[in-house]
Amino acid sequence: MKNIYSFLFFVKEEELDNLNHVNNINYVKWVQKASEKHWSFLTNNAFENSFVWVVLRHEIDYLASAVLDDKIEITTWVGDSYGVKSERFVEIFRNETVIAKAKTIWCLLDKKNMKPIRIPKEILKILNEVKK
Repeated sequence: MKNIYSFLFFVKEEELDNLNHVNNINYVKWVQKASEKHWSFLTNNAFENSFVWVVLRHEIDYLASAVLDDKIEITTWVGDSYGVKSERFVEIFRNETVIAKAKTIWCLLDKKNMKPIRIPKEILKILNEVKK
């Protein structure tokens, strides 16, 4: 599917908590990493000097745990983009089973003054193309 971006990695020891499974904060980091990697892929960093995305809201459902050396696949795609905001969805898999799902609302900022800016047409075009 054109709109899905995914990547694989293995759980590292430093991502574990005292229960020997991945600490919840790492899921947030993985969601952020997926978003950054996908945005970089879509734009080839063409807008990095002009704009920056910041998180307004994360919603994460934890469905199962991951442990050391688990092979993790993360998939992400863009939802609706409007005004200054864009939705992004992430699913985190272990052995083809979804172990966490996230929805994040991002806000686009003008990098010069760090204030919200309506998503420009050229960015909306990119975001809407990947939804098809």
